[in-house]
Amino acid sequence: MADIQVSSPEYLKTALAQNTYGTNVTAKTSETAAANNAILAVNGDYYGANSTGYVIKNGVLYRDTVRDNAAYGDLAIYADGSFEVIYENEITAQELIDKGVVNLLAFGPSLVENGEIVVDTSTEVGRAMSSNPRSAIGIIDENHYIIVVADGRTSESQGLSLYQLAEVMKQYGAQTAYNLDGGGSSTLYFNGQVINNPTTNGNTISERAVSDIVYIGY
Repeated sequence: MADIQVSSPEYLKTALAQNTYGTNVTAKTSETAAANNAILAVNGDYYGANSTGYVIKNGVLYRDTVRDNAAYGDLAIYADGSFEVIYENEITAQELIDKGVVNLLAFGPSLVENGEIVVDTSTEVGRAMSSNPRSAIGIIDENHYIIVVADGRTSESQGLSLYQLAEVMKQYGAQTAYNLDGGGSSTLYFNGQVINNPTTNGNTISERAVSDIVYIGY
């Protein structure tokens, strides 16, 4: 878990693997973090795994087609650092840009809204197992964020359900919290090192190459 307080929202950023947009462009979270001089980084929404869904990174609109599973909602991050859960079937990508959205994370679901848990014990992503490696980001207060990464699929750590992940976020005071890509993608990077144990199958500890990261940096 990372409890993050920044002096300006401009330090909360996203980055593309190889600094290039494309569904087949990937790199390990640590590689993208190092390339962007990140202090702290977590894997993002892995937009490249899908052919639909809005992609907005650092104020640039890369894709404006509505995602197939729009009911999960997206996490909109505004220039002032505030968070809002939005639904792509209710607003266009250009309207989000016009409203001041600088980054959009399209995975989900939303975990906490207005300080209350909004998932139940049966909520899972696709065919995911109930306990899994997880990554999530939340906002506690102005310029005060929280990132939670849970290992899983190993003898040391079973992982978390989405409801358990939401409970952790609420416990630490998150007002809005959102589930990022998990499983083998879940990676937390700090000061040049991966500080969790990412794994896809539980047998090998290794990072998965992904499309993008969320990071703190100058």
